[in-house]
Amino acid sequence: MKTIRQLLASKSGPLVAVKPDDAVFHALQVMADHNVGSVLVLDDGKLVGIFTERDYARKVILHGKASKDIPVRAIMSDRVLYVTPERTVDECMAIMTEMHFRHLPVIADDQVVGIVSIGDVVKETISHQQFVIEQMEKYITG
Repeated sequence: MKTIRQLLASKSGPLVAVKPDDAVFHALQVMADHNVGSVLVLDDGKLVGIFTERDYARKVILHGKASKDIPVRAIMSDRVLYVTPERTVDECMAIMTEMHFRHLPVIADDQVVGIVSIGDVVKETISHQQFVIEQMEKYITG
């Protein structure tokens, strides 16, 4: 099974992030522009939180707040679980399933180096399983 470092190497696109004092509306625009369901919240390059569609739905809309008036820091998740590039895709899948997370930041040497989504790990898991099936079929058929 691949490591997260290998998975990140196969992904394209920039690291999508906002600042803690940005308006929630701005964060939503950034997410829409990049077609992602979350953004990292960085303060001077350091990870201080993560803002997701779920945060918006549960902490803004359901409370009748206005997204243009609220800073990201007011509703972001500031207790962020992350993984290192050496973790495997299987380990990340287990963490995401157990904790009900859809996104995991990846940190190496105190620097954010990427983010993996549940879609990333599911796609890689399916690819790996298909490879194993093909190898078994080749072995069986000789």
